[in-house]
Amino acid sequence: MTDHLADVQRYDAAASAESVEKIVRHLGIALRSRDSSLVSCSDDLELDRVKEKWCIKKLGVDAAAADSAVSKACEQMRGDRNKARVTFYYLCAKTLGKLEAL
Repeated sequence: MTDHLADVQRYDAAASAESVEKIVRHLGIALRSRDSSLVSCSDDLELDRVKEKWCIKKLGVDAAAADSAVSKACEQMRGDRNKARVTFYYLCAKTLGKLEAL
């Protein structure tokens, strides 16, 4: 858990452990595999899944807002070769103003 929080805090120093923990619980078993614990911004199918399952279904936003949030997260994390899924999801939720809704 502390590794996830430390990674998120690279992008948002004020990130709360509670918000990060909720994302970790949501992702559950997906974090056990190295491949599924990362997000690839060059994989359109994966980004569509993030938009649909996380932004639209879980956070309750429309497709345009989801697309914008995912694009912004990719831009924010462009310097990271391996983009941690927890951090990526956190940045999407923050962009959408949905951290309290987690």
